[in-house]
Amino acid sequence: MATEIRVPTLGESVTEATVGTWLKKVGDPVKVDEPLVELETDKITLEVPAPTAGVIESISVGDGETVEVGALLGAIAAGEGASDGNGAAGHPDAKSDHPAPIDAGPEVTKLREPPTDKASAPEGTAPSAAKIIAEKGLEASSIEGTGKGGRITKGDALAAADGGAKKPVAARAPSAPDDEAREERVRMSRLRQTIARRLKEAQDTAAMLTTFNEVDMGAVMKIRSEYRDLFEKKHGVKLGFMGFFVKACVQALKELPAVNGEIDGTDIVYKNYYNVGVAVGTERGLVVPVVRDADTMTIAEIEKEIGDLARSARDGSLSIESMQGGTFTITNGGIYGSLMSTPILNAPQSGILGMHKIQERPMVVAGKVEVRPMMYLALSYDHRIVDGREAVTFLVRVKESLEDPQRLVLDL
Repeated sequence: MATEIRVPTLGESVTEATVGTWLKKVGDPVKVDEPLVELETDKITLEVPAPTAGVIESISVGDGETVEVGALLGAIAAGEGASDGNGAAGHPDAKSDHPAPIDAGPEVTKLREPPTDKASAPEGTAPSAAKIIAEKGLEASSIEGTGKGGRITKGDALAAADGGAKKPVAARAPSAPDDEAREERVRMSRLRQTIARRLKEAQDTAAMLTTFNEVDMGAVMKIRSEYRDLFEKKHGVKLGFMGFFVKACVQALKELPAVNGEIDGTDIVYKNYYNVGVAVGTERGLVVPVVRDADTMTIAEIEKEIGDLARSARDGSLSIESMQGGTFTITNGGIYGSLMSTPILNAPQSGILGMHKIQERPMVVAGKVEVRPMMYLALSYDHRIVDGREAVTFLVRVKESLEDPQRLVLDL
């Protein structure tokens, strides 16, 4: 008897995913918990493990298809009687009680469509999109499908429901024939599409403004130099800069709660907890795992947590829960050499701190010119909730804590 492979629960508020890559094909033997297929959600990429041992009997959806939670992905036949794509396992001429397997290529069988009118939900429409088309009474023929092969996705249906099914304006002029032959067109991953959409929404929604300051990193660098080996020996983690920055931001957020709040309709929600998101660049795109209750953690605990989250982000094992609930974000463009930037808010948060490259510059100290290791700091904030006075004061407090780290120890 075949065991079904279905889309697992994807996390809070996540109802659908895109099939990324099948790691197995019809007829391949599999072990329990062996990865079968990669699914891309709005936030992460996850692998679906085999629920049982056996042989892949069928694959119901192909790469690029949109599937909802609980949707059928395929089936595994257990035992020696499993189908291998030619009949019974190991016997190409033997008859099989199972239907012919579905190849995981371009002509895969599509998801079962809900019983709706063909004019409203054409073949290939994602089930979630078909439901919206039926409920809203939309004309599917006028909806521009952005899914694989021009299929209508849930996003297409929602866009049509919100503003009418209008053909999108071309984003670029056509290339010359000679140039076009040298171009490569690659569909954006689901994660990259979400990053693009969220960043644009943040710009369109918030009254975003950026203020700058600079900090002398000499004191923090001296502490790292003096205690680096002892710190790593005791705590098993390297002493970096991020622990100091998280601590400094938390101190400033306590004094200036608006930077740690968000707007909900006509209300301001002040967060009396400090979940600091730390932006991490990966091959798949930017993700922001969250250090929860950072105000209760030591610098060593913060460094450990950030290290664990960064490793999980880069190897693709970061959970959805670990990226939810942030109240403030820190992003470090300095690791790539950035000297100055204006970071975009991580909505619905009201503040994001941008760290940058440490660069030696001549500075006047006590009436004398000295070469000091300086870093520009940038705070982008939502001016609807954070006033300029609060934003500037926030950066000044961060600067004071980093230039005199004893303030962090003494909670000043």
